[in-house]
Amino acid sequence: MSDLYEEALRRFSELLEEAKKTELPEPTAMTLATATPEGRPSVRTVLLKHHDARGFVFYTNLNSRKARQLRDNPHAALCFYWQPLARQVLIEGTAELVDSEEADRYWATRPRDSQIGAWASLQSEPLESRAVLERRVEETRARFRDRNVPRPPQWGGYRVVPRRIEFWAAGWHRLHERICYEQTGSGRWHRRLLYP
Repeated sequence: MSDLYEEALRRFSELLEEAKKTELPEPTAMTLATATPEGRPSVRTVLLKHHDARGFVFYTNLNSRKARQLRDNPHAALCFYWQPLARQVLIEGTAELVDSEEADRYWATRPRDSQIGAWASLQSEPLESRAVLERRVEETRARFRDRNVPRPPQWGGYRVVPRRIEFWAAGWHRLHERICYEQTGSGRWHRRLLYP
C-alpha cells in the first residue's frame, strides 16, 4: 500500500474517531452521490459500516435506485460533513459489491427488526400506503417467528474504492484548508494543497 494512501486513511480514521466524540447522532452518516449512465445525478445519506485499505462500505437493497445506478455506472462520491469539527472529507471512486461472506457477517450484527424491515421493504418502489408496508412487516415477522432471519438475496453491500480523498477544514474568512490525496492513472498516489 502506498505511504500516501495509508496516510490518508489514517487521517480519515482519526477524524472519524473525533466525530464520534461529538454530539452528532450519526457520525458515520455520509452523503452518497451516484449518477445514471447519462450523467443525471442522485444523492442520499447512507451509513458507513466499515472502512479499510480496500475502501468504504455501506449496505442497501440491491434493487434500490442507488444500487441500480451503481450497476449501470459504478462511479460514486461520498461526503462526510462533521459540523461540530468544521470538517469534511470528500471521497471519489468506484463502487463494487462486497462478497457474500462479508455481507453475511455484517447482516448477523443487525438488529432483528432491521433484518425484518429489509425483507419487507421493496426499497425505491412505489408504495400504495403505509398500511401495506406495515402488513408486509407483520407477515415477515410471522414468517421468521421462531428462527434467525437470513440475509435476503436482494440485500448486500457496496465498497467505494477511492481514487481521490480530500480533507477540508474551515478557515477564517472562507480561507479553508484543503488537502487532496489522488491516485493517478499509473496507480501512484499524490498529495497536494488546493486553493479554498
